[in-house]
Order: sequence, then structure tokens, then C-alpha cells
Amino acid sequence: MRRHVTQTVKLTRLFKALSVETRVEMIELLKHRSLCVNSLAKTLGITPAAVSQHLRVLRDADLVVADRKGYFVHYRVNREALERMKDDAVRFFRHPEG
Repeated sequence: MRRHVTQTVKLTRLFKALSVETRVEMIELLKHRSLCVNSLAKTLGITPAAVSQHLRVLRDADLVVADRKGYFVHYRVNREALERMKDDAVRFFRHPEG
């Protein structure tokens, strides 16, 4: 039962993170290269504060990771977690056998 609860929490975080169009756009950008908050803000046309709030949700869902580069923090997609979550989502949407 515990595994089911943990799995449910992970899927809930994933779906919450992907429920906002801006976050999906951020993931698409970060799949190609790492970016800092200001670069994301400029590209998306939103404030750095808004980017930071979205990144917090994406980090909580384990979709992005932060790498410190000097004074700046660059964010990138957590590819391993993204792959695991893809598999989890496929299992979630699969119809039970029988």
C-alpha cells in the first residue's frame, strides 16, 4: 500500500507541474539547454519572479535541477526523472488487463 501512496503523490506532483502552459514551455526550453532565471524570463516574456515560482513547482516535481555557475544558477531538465515519470504516466493511463 505504501508504494501506491508514494506513486500517487509523484503522479499528482507531475500532473500539477504540467497543468500550467508556462511550465510546459519552460520544460521544452530546458530540454535543449540549461538557462538561468533571467534568460527564461526574457524568452517567455514574464517576470523573473514568476519564473522562480514556476521553477519551484518544477523542482518539487523533480522535473528540473539547478546547477550553480559562479553567481548564477542555471536550470536543466532532470532527464532521468523525466524518463521515469513518462513510464509512470503510461502505466497510469493503461487500462487494467482482463
